[in-house]
Amino acid sequence: MMPTFDNDPIDTPASSSNRQGIGSLEIGLRILDTIAHAPQPLNLTELAKQLELSPSRLYKYLVSLMRTDYIVQDSANCYSLARASLTLGVAALRRIDPIQQTFEAVDHFNRTYDVTTSVTIWNGHAPLVIKWLDASRLVAVNVRLGIELSPFFSAAGRVYLANLPKARRQEMVDAFYEAPPALPRHCGKPMDKAMFQDHLAQIREQHYCCFYGDYLPDINVMGSPVYDINGNVLSVISIMGLSGDVDVTPGSRYHRALMACTRQVTDQICGAPRKGDDA
Repeated sequence: MMPTFDNDPIDTPASSSNRQGIGSLEIGLRILDTIAHAPQPLNLTELAKQLELSPSRLYKYLVSLMRTDYIVQDSANCYSLARASLTLGVAALRRIDPIQQTFEAVDHFNRTYDVTTSVTIWNGHAPLVIKWLDASRLVAVNVRLGIELSPFFSAAGRVYLANLPKARRQEMVDAFYEAPPALPRHCGKPMDKAMFQDHLAQIREQHYCCFYGDYLPDINVMGSPVYDINGNVLSVISIMGLSGDVDVTPGSRYHRALMACTRQVTDQICGAPRKGDDA
C-alpha cells in the first residue's frame, strides 16, 4: 500500500470500512495489536481498560487466542504474544521488499511535490544512486542513475557515514582528513575533523542532513534514511531544488514531508515505529 505524506490524499480503492465484516474477528485483532504494542505484558484489567471492553467479554477472546497459540499467559496472569503470532510476523517480514517499498514511496513523493527525488544505497564505501526522478523544473546537477556519490560532500553520503559502526566511521574520517581535497562545509562554514564529527553526531540524532547551497549555489538538498528492523540504514531518500522553490529548513513543508516519507517507509518495513521516532 502506498504511503501518504503530510496528510495528502492519494488514489486508493473504495474504503473497506463500508464493507460488511466480522466484528468479533476485528475485536480479536485489536486485542493482538494492543498486546503487540505494549512495552510489557498486560493483565486482564489493563487490557480491558485500553480496549474499552468489559473484563468478562474480553476474557472469552483471550481464551480463544490462547487456545490457538496466538497469546500466552504468564505466571503473573499477564498476556504476551505466542508462537502463532511470531509465525505470522516472520512470514510478513519475508514478503517485504524494502527497495520496492522505497521506490513506490519515492514515485508518490515526486508526483505529489514535484521535486527532484533520488534513492541511494551504500555499496560498501559510498552511496550509489539507484533511482532518480526529475521535477518539472529541472535542476542542473551532474548526478544521475548509477553514479557514486561522495560520503563527505553529499547529503546522502553524510547520512550513511553518520550511521556506520563507530570503528568504520572513524577509519573513513581519519583517512579523509589526512589529505582532504577540500574541507566539508555546512551552512557555508568549512569543518575541521572535530567539527565534522559533531556534525555527523547531529545527523545521526536528527535522522536527516541538509545542504543550503553548500556545494551548488542556490540549490538546497536534504537526505533522510530508511531503516531496517535492526536500526541499520537500508537506503537514503534525498530531495533537491532551487533555494527559492525548495525550502528544506527544519519545519518547512518539504522537510516535514520527507521526514514523514522515510518514517512511513521504515514503519512499513519494520511493522512498527522505531524507538525514538515518535517525536
